[in-house]
Amino acid sequence: MKDNELLRGEQAACASVQCRVSSHHRILVVDHDSDVRQLSVDVLTGFGYDVVAVPDGAAGWEALRATRYDLVITDNKMPRMTGIEMLAKLHSAGMTVPVIMATRHVPVHELARKPWLKDIATLLRPCSNDDLLDAAKKALRPDHKKGHGH
Repeated sequence: MKDNELLRGEQAACASVQCRVSSHHRILVVDHDSDVRQLSVDVLTGFGYDVVAVPDGAAGWEALRATRYDLVITDNKMPRMTGIEMLAKLHSAGMTVPVIMATRHVPVHELARKPWLKDIATLLRPCSNDDLLDAAKKALRPDHKKGHGH
């Protein structure tokens, strides 16, 4: 697969110039597409992040209740519970964590109707590995509005 070959090349280049992150940020990836989920995990762990991946919003909500995360990267349209529904539960529980909604169809109208979603970043899928890493780095910057998970 071409993307995996590119990923391995990027990881090798990264290792040779010490571009891995020095801190261990914990990232939750929520996506029903197993290939997209695994590629996200590979890219983010290759850069040094601690990544947990789950297949839908319901599993994402369970993970968020059990463990503190520094960032959530979620799809929206998923079985059992959408990304927006998971974020609504997060909001109702008073839990705050930076969120990137990485999806093929950004729910613009739904995001606009819920003021508490105004701060989430969006990333249109498919995206490059660099776009994913850049979005994660930006969301995890110390000057970014930090959340307090569980």
